[in-house]
Amino acid sequence: MDFDWEKRPLTAVGSLKAQDVEESFEDPFAVRLLPDSAQFSEKARYFNLGRAASGEGIFSIYRANGRQIQVIHARPFEAEEFFFYDRQQDKLLNQKNAI
Repeated sequence: MDFDWEKRPLTAVGSLKAQDVEESFEDPFAVRLLPDSAQFSEKARYFNLGRAASGEGIFSIYRANGRQIQVIHARPFEAEEFFFYDRQQDKLLNQKNAI
């Protein structure tokens, strides 16, 4: 994946670095969501929940044009997002074990 950090600098909360955010997109269990709100879908913004190599959970809002990802905002997971991410990961692992 190619990231565009030039047009819009990363608006990150806390000690997140661009590398952490990129790693969260490479997480094999990352959850990508399409928004159901007209506010986000009009501007083609998407959500990513993934973990960096350090294990830190990162929630990102981004745009993609098919070639590049432009991260608009990133922050550490909140409690509900950890729960959602873990539940999705368990679902995927259980599906693989059932095969």
